[in-house]
Amino acid sequence: MNMEANTFLAGHFNESDSYFTIRPEGRNDWLLCFTLGGEGYFKLGGNERRCRAGDLTLLAPGTPQHYGTRKNHHWEFVWAHFPSILAETNLLPKEEQLFLTIESESLRERIYQAFARILQDSRERGEYWFELILSSLREILLIMAQKTSRKMDPRIEEVLHLLSQQMREPVRIEELAQRVGLSPSRLAHLFKASTGYSIIDSLNRMRIQQAALLLEHTQRSASDVCYDVGFQNYNHFTNQFRKWHGTNPSTFMKERR
Repeated sequence: MNMEANTFLAGHFNESDSYFTIRPEGRNDWLLCFTLGGEGYFKLGGNERRCRAGDLTLLAPGTPQHYGTRKNHHWEFVWAHFPSILAETNLLPKEEQLFLTIESESLRERIYQAFARILQDSRERGEYWFELILSSLREILLIMAQKTSRKMDPRIEEVLHLLSQQMREPVRIEELAQRVGLSPSRLAHLFKASTGYSIIDSLNRMRIQQAALLLEHTQRSASDVCYDVGFQNYNHFTNQFRKWHGTNPSTFMKERR
């Protein structure tokens, strides 16, 4: 089956074990699948790859396609067929078949929400629908590129996500450790080994990065910015700002505005 260059197909399937698809010659577009639940499979060159929740599969144009639901299971997945025109070449892998397991719950949710937007925009076909689909698809491909270039423990990825979400709140390492299934001491050690910073340093660095942007590009005062980014003590904010930027907030603000 041939596709026009601007054709885009997407769907959300939940199939019994009678479901399968075989295309010996593949297609002339890319196929991206994200498993939400149950178990599916992809076969290539006599090898079978099982797909479970959190698994992403990307098939290049011309790759033989043989996939379906595993016996005695159901398979729930979202999928998209897209031509190369929809993504930059440097985001698409050279391999004919790429498998990634997304273990971070926050990343899984982010990918699912991107697919949900793809499905909505492809069905509604409102103004700029093609550009909106491109934006959501590019987000997924960027996540995949990031995962293949940077190998980080998914539990540390989850902690970084939680820190960014709760940047303005006091951090409790015991609660973070419980969220990712580690002891506080093990989390602290693994986090430092993975990022080069302690959890507290990473949070303060995140806060100061945001503070610097606010000081440079808004008219807010240094004292307002201090509380905007989560510091409760102005002296502590000043000390941290000097640690990460080598100057105090007032001097930084005068130089940048």
